[in-house]
Amino acid sequence: MVRLPRFVVAAPASGQGKTTLTTGIIAALAAAGHRVQGFKVGPDFIDPGYHSLASGRPGRNLDPYLVGEERIAPLLVHGARDARISVIEGVMGLFDGQLGTAGFSSTAHVAALTDSPVLLTVDVSHAARTVGALVRGLIGFDDAVRVRGIILNKAASPRHADEVVAALEGSGVPILGIMPRDAAISAPSRHLGLVPVEERADAAASVARLADQVAQHLDLDAIIRLADDAPSLDAEPWRAEVAPPSQARPVVAVAGGRAFTFRYAETVEVLEAAGCRPVVFDPTSDESLPEGTAGLYLGGGFPEVHAADLAANTELRRKIHEAIASGLPTYAECAGMLYLCEEVDGRPMLGAIPAHAVMGPRLTLGYREATALVDSVVARAGDRLRGHEFHRTTTHPVGEDNPAFEWEHPQRGPVTDGFVVTTRSGPTLHASYLHTHWAGVPGQAQRFADAVHAYRENEVLEEIPRASSAIIGGAARDLARPETPDEYDLLHHGDLETAPGILDLAVNVRLSGPPTWLADEIMASLDQWGAYPNSHEAVAALAQWHGVSPAEVLPVAGVAEAFGLIARGLRFTEPAVVHPQFTEPEAALRQAGYAVTRVILPDFTLGSAPVPESADLVVVGNPTNPTGVLHRASDLRALRRSGRALVVDEAFMDAVPGEPETLLGGDLGGVLVLRSLTKTWGLAGLRVGYVIGDPVLIAALRTQQAPWAVSTPALRAIVATCSRQARADVEAWWPTLVADRAYLVARLRAVGLHVAGTPQASFVLARGPIGLRERLRELGFGVRRGDTFPGLDATWFRVRVPERAITDALAEAIQRALD
Repeated sequence: MVRLPRFVVAAPASGQGKTTLTTGIIAALAAAGHRVQGFKVGPDFIDPGYHSLASGRPGRNLDPYLVGEERIAPLLVHGARDARISVIEGVMGLFDGQLGTAGFSSTAHVAALTDSPVLLTVDVSHAARTVGALVRGLIGFDDAVRVRGIILNKAASPRHADEVVAALEGSGVPILGIMPRDAAISAPSRHLGLVPVEERADAAASVARLADQVAQHLDLDAIIRLADDAPSLDAEPWRAEVAPPSQARPVVAVAGGRAFTFRYAETVEVLEAAGCRPVVFDPTSDESLPEGTAGLYLGGGFPEVHAADLAANTELRRKIHEAIASGLPTYAECAGMLYLCEEVDGRPMLGAIPAHAVMGPRLTLGYREATALVDSVVARAGDRLRGHEFHRTTTHPVGEDNPAFEWEHPQRGPVTDGFVVTTRSGPTLHASYLHTHWAGVPGQAQRFADAVHAYRENEVLEEIPRASSAIIGGAARDLARPETPDEYDLLHHGDLETAPGILDLAVNVRLSGPPTWLADEIMASLDQWGAYPNSHEAVAALAQWHGVSPAEVLPVAGVAEAFGLIARGLRFTEPAVVHPQFTEPEAALRQAGYAVTRVILPDFTLGSAPVPESADLVVVGNPTNPTGVLHRASDLRALRRSGRALVVDEAFMDAVPGEPETLLGGDLGGVLVLRSLTKTWGLAGLRVGYVIGDPVLIAALRTQQAPWAVSTPALRAIVATCSRQARADVEAWWPTLVADRAYLVARLRAVGLHVAGTPQASFVLARGPIGLRERLRELGFGVRRGDTFPGLDATWFRVRVPERAITDALAEAIQRALD
């Protein structure tokens, strides 16, 4: 059983203000410090965008027709993870669903499937006492639907409101708020409904105004109590019913920007579960597909509105056309299909399918049960699947077409739709007006992922003849290793320097395992390992320990995960990474399709670093790995700019006595600080760390994090290390570290090596003749090679600070190697 505070916002009919009020309630609750998750009943794409803006979390859909009744509660539990309250916006009237089905997929149907109380909003602008009769009818229509609160919307005056309130006396349902008329908070609409939030420059201001209005006129405390009274759900969280076809993580380019705003939140999650790496690009402005693209997902949106911008981006259109012609697996829905046409309303598009698209006078709308006519990258001939049609355009084939689907239209009878392109190697492109929810058609997602992985594998096989013979048959990561002298192997790690019989001075860990008291704390969580991890206690502990709010905290599976979340969850135009430093941030950004500006510090100190003013992301390590140099907090803060995210990797800050230059404890606006428990506490195998920073940025990262990404033992380790015991342990270590590091530096310099700067971490960066590192390995000492860090060459290597006896042995080995 899952305790999940929740309620459904319903109305007697469309146009009663559900979206406006739902968005306002979400925004007001979020402004009051609650973590809120928004849902929308039905296939709508636009309303969840407003929910997302209000909550800072991706809006989600609950549609029994598209995903099946059995998945509704699991999808609710999945989407609501870590949320304090879930707000579910209904569709049309409370009991209106698919025609001819007695309300299937209606708001009432979803309320019953999720056992959720209903908050009924009624537009009273054109009625008074009649509202009492209407509401009583809705309350008693279906015993499975529990109306537990009423909001009166668009009251003309206090006198008008009093008349409606009097008519509702005796209904047994409390009135939780009365909203006056306020046209300034209504959302503009056009031919397919509301204008998407991505296209409204005033959207954020409107939502903020709406939150104020809701907080002023609605009883939020009563609404929270209504949500808290929802019964526990007997449901397990939804999991994507797909599997990775290979160990590779090929890139799937996902169309985004203002022209492509329609896709379900679970689409990206299904792709990730299938071993793909979704990377969003903007067809109106980006000049190329993301690096390494092995699949293309073109969702819905409004290409007809943005046709001029799409057409003007001729370079990208050319590159995508060539990629599709080469066999790039491509899936397109509605707007995506229009983009693939030769033209839309006379403006040139990709020309990947032989058709013209034009705006029409009639809206086509409805659920469809379709049959695949031919094999494609998402279906086999004869497969049946459910989807949704929603458009005002029509396509006209101008050559031989190969339709994807057939379905029975309620008025027109059998209808064929879409296009499938097949090459000698098999189907490569599928396009249709049909929107499908991949949580409900996992076979479709799996087939597409299979095609993407196969395409990537074929690309790798084609590259092998150009590689050296040493790579053929070697480890998979070797295929990604740069071979040009001006590049660096960003995927290299210190553990590659270790082997049996080699003394490990390459991996930066203080301990070979956690201290006894910490191991005991972690093992005390054993009785919780059968349940899904819950991060609330860890978040609260971190917030109290560092003096920040819970909204500023995100536990992660090590800082490596944090860099991946940053690359996927934030949007940049010019990211810059200050080097030398840990290579994972640049690797993650490049894997996400970004071109990265490298800022090299010749003397390893920040000072007046030549960071481009145009950079909207700057990543810095402090103290820096591998140099051990500690930057001044004032120099770091000087890098902050409006519109720029500053990411500071403080993975080794707990090795610096007193942590004098940490950015924690100050203004975190625009800043993300990364911390790791891996190194100091001997927990490399547990993968545990956290991010603290700007709550807006933290919310964006949270939307990208996989469910239960941080394990129960790791969360317990976080709580345990936010303690006086942990602080005492670290403070007792600091004097030993300082003395042992000074001894190491002195011995290295005594044998003629150069040591970089004034190291302040648990390692030092040394420089000697080329070949010294390899010779030390032959003598049984493994140190971390330096030439995989941008800004360093093969003369550099990093050494962790060991006890003095090992330092003496290392110095003697260096002397022998140099003789």
